[in-house]
Amino acid sequence: MSDKSHSDLPAVLALSPVDGRYRAATEPLRALLSEAGLIRERIRVEAAWLVHLAAALPQLPGARLTDEVRARARRLADNPDAGCAAAVKAIEARINHDVKAVEYYVRGELAAAGAPAATLELVHFGCTSEDINNLSYAVLLREARATLCQSLTTLGAELTELAHRTAGHAMLARTHGQPASPTTLGKEVANFVARLRRAEHRWAAVEILGKWNGAVGNFNAHRAALPGVDWRALSGEFIASLGLVCNAYTTQIEPHDWIGEYCDALAGLNVVLLDLSRDFWGYISLGYLKQRAVSGEVGSSTMPHKVNPIDFENAEGNLGIANALLRHFAEKLPVSRWQRDLTDSTVLRNLGVALGHTLIAWRSLARGLGKIEADALRMRADLDGAWEVLGEAVQTVLRAAGIAEGYELLKAFTRGRSIDQRSLGEFIDTLALPEADKRRLRALHPADYVGWAAELAGEI
Repeated sequence: MSDKSHSDLPAVLALSPVDGRYRAATEPLRALLSEAGLIRERIRVEAAWLVHLAAALPQLPGARLTDEVRARARRLADNPDAGCAAAVKAIEARINHDVKAVEYYVRGELAAAGAPAATLELVHFGCTSEDINNLSYAVLLREARATLCQSLTTLGAELTELAHRTAGHAMLARTHGQPASPTTLGKEVANFVARLRRAEHRWAAVEILGKWNGAVGNFNAHRAALPGVDWRALSGEFIASLGLVCNAYTTQIEPHDWIGEYCDALAGLNVVLLDLSRDFWGYISLGYLKQRAVSGEVGSSTMPHKVNPIDFENAEGNLGIANALLRHFAEKLPVSRWQRDLTDSTVLRNLGVALGHTLIAWRSLARGLGKIEADALRMRADLDGAWEVLGEAVQTVLRAAGIAEGYELLKAFTRGRSIDQRSLGEFIDTLALPEADKRRLRALHPADYVGWAAELAGEI
């Protein structure tokens, strides 16, 4: 499908919401991970190889490129014409081979620039389809990662600002869903910021590999044709010129281990954001976070008062879909029968779907974060009704003072009964503690019992 026919397809007729309902959200990835993007990258690789080969082996017939042919090849390697995808698809419809269609397209462009037959024979010289494919996907996934990281940087900055803004907003924590030692909202956000940075570092550290060694990875044809050439060095130089890392040990295909690592690391990053989506949904449900109503929006078809946490729900759903695909890619792509089978081909074509759902989710999260604000009064109200959480503080002071069975004393006092400031103070008065410790404990309020939460949040 050409770029034009794709853009003319009404969104309501798209089979996938990535290109339908969420088309605008996924636009930054479309030029990279659509079929048109793959075709353009294949053209770039084919043309770049011709230029590299001609420069490295000027003794070859056809290697002395005229200015016109070199300029056309350079243009194909840098920025193919807008209509190139449609032209390649027309050739493919005739010959039923996608990569060979790219070769024929490049040859045709060079022939139109006056390239002689000997030069045209250097197009796709020593290549198998997977030499073109693996480098094309490698470049596209590298660029897609850079594009996604821009959105992730924005999301991380918003979360960091939220952590700083709410660093001192004390709130009741919940372990196992039950009231627990207090924290601050900012510290809980800071936890996610730290996790997100670590996950992003892991994803960004995945090396992007490429191979350029022929039909079964041994340079068979290269050595047969020109045994005196150091093809391994020449191959490595070409891969490096594309900004990739050479994988010298492959079969017909680059084994896709790095793509598995890339997808697994991205899925791990998404898990952190999925956890965040659920927690924020919960804080909205508790009233700790308020959502600003957007003028004109409808929250419910029957309950007009509602402002639903739809952005966090949308993010959670799309992260789930993305990770289902990413985990499949991580497990499937490194597995191929013998020197290769073709099961990877159709799977690789869905990389854009997974990354598209990822971007939709990240943008939904950013939108949701832009609508929320902390409700300090609601959080304070819960803290005012949870004096029992100071039992941890009291029993730890007892332990520090060497008083036996401090935990058991507090367990007997707090479990199964309502505790308020007065009853806790009366209990503290009965303890065999120095008066200074008693005064300090009596003065403690659940909202003050947050350790270094505010400082940790402020430092993230």
